[in-house]
Amino acid sequence: MKTTDTAAMQRLLDSQRAAFTAARPEPLDTRRDRLKRLIALLVDRGEDLSRAMSRDFGHRSHEQSMMTDIMPSVTFAKYCLKHLDRWARTEKRSPNFPLSLFGAKAELRYEPKGVIGIVSPWNFPVGLTMSPVAQAFAAGNRVLIKPSEFTEDTSDLMAELFAKYFAEDEAAVCVGGPEVGSAFCSLAFDHLLFTGATSIGKHVLHAAADNLVPVTLELGGKSPTFLGRSADFKRAGERIAMGKMMNAGQICLAPDYMLVPEDMADQAISAVTSAVSAMYPTLLNNDDYTSVVNARHRDRLQGLIDDAKAKGAEAIEVNPGGEDFSASNGHKMPLTILRGVDDDMKVMQDEIFGPVLPVKTYRGIDEAIDYVNAHDRPLGLYYFGDDAGERERVLTRTISGGVTVNDVVFHVSMDELPFGGVGPSGMGSYHGPEGFKTFSHARSVYRQPKFDIAKLAGLKPPYGKATAKTLAGALKK
Repeated sequence: MKTTDTAAMQRLLDSQRAAFTAARPEPLDTRRDRLKRLIALLVDRGEDLSRAMSRDFGHRSHEQSMMTDIMPSVTFAKYCLKHLDRWARTEKRSPNFPLSLFGAKAELRYEPKGVIGIVSPWNFPVGLTMSPVAQAFAAGNRVLIKPSEFTEDTSDLMAELFAKYFAEDEAAVCVGGPEVGSAFCSLAFDHLLFTGATSIGKHVLHAAADNLVPVTLELGGKSPTFLGRSADFKRAGERIAMGKMMNAGQICLAPDYMLVPEDMADQAISAVTSAVSAMYPTLLNNDDYTSVVNARHRDRLQGLIDDAKAKGAEAIEVNPGGEDFSASNGHKMPLTILRGVDDDMKVMQDEIFGPVLPVKTYRGIDEAIDYVNAHDRPLGLYYFGDDAGERERVLTRTISGGVTVNDVVFHVSMDELPFGGVGPSGMGSYHGPEGFKTFSHARSVYRQPKFDIAKLAGLKPPYGKATAKTLAGALKK
């Protein structure tokens, strides 16, 4: 649906909740059917969705869109199909002793919550919509989706496609600007998932609190990239460059800044520069390189660079083809490496979300660890090196949402691993069996035997010898 009408969104929510309630208990085959239709939507119309994303960005690599949005969504929906039976299985739990001796039984049932609200961002507008939809479907829920207004063509096409592949009381898309988003987050969902900026996440949490809606926040932050002395700098440079240049760095998990030994900074910068030049010999007319999404975001990134330079940082522009970006009417930007950064610079305060890479040096690994620990806990953390002791020191002394060792970003592509942040980088997770549990209610069921357990244990007045015996037995040291 395309609306700015809060009442219309409320009617959709009411319709989905009524359909959900009337259908209970819904067979697992219904969930499978929804997942299969989601896969069909992506396979049938993935090319169209990729073209829409490119229009929204000004230019976005078609192959990248297929690899980062369409393919992972299909494989994740298939993963959910494969594991659905196991995830949905009732778990037996052990009743307290001696209740088990009398025939008491305890179990845990993973049941659908009802209607899930999903607010998805502009940077991966299809992938970060479809993956949570797949897991919400696997858990037996209905979904209402609010995609980003910054990728308008993609959002409109998703609204059209969901209407073709799903009944409105199964899944629907609400399109509109910030006022629609605010109203959407104020609805009394059974669970709300928001992916986006930390600053907006705070408002989402406030809005959901009025209805006591449980919330999963997938936010961002400044993901540090440690280069240890034992790292293969050439290989590390290639992998950091790939993660930083993909989607022009507009990734919540992009390596936000590098931490390198102070006597190896030249080597690290050279490795990244060489890797970028090899992957992107030109940028402006290179179909493989994605544009910054809009002028406002480009100007914000340029502002970060200008602020750092004004405060003493050295800016190294990686422009392999020597192209004139100022003469372009698009929003593409080359990678700018910033050397000599400090915390007074905005680039070391804000999540960058673009092709800007600060380099911070350290004398010893503990100095680098202390720096990370003195700042907000990041969504991702990356360590390059073959020193197992140093690697474990970094991992055991820091806290982050997730970690990739000897590469960047890849932990999010592991379907079996939960994806989420911690503190300012997020709350809760999805992916893996943990994601199924996020969108499920873990319902405890206890079955009492025929015996009057309360009387036998002295729990029922008048209290007496049985009560004293129960207390004495439970309170032994």
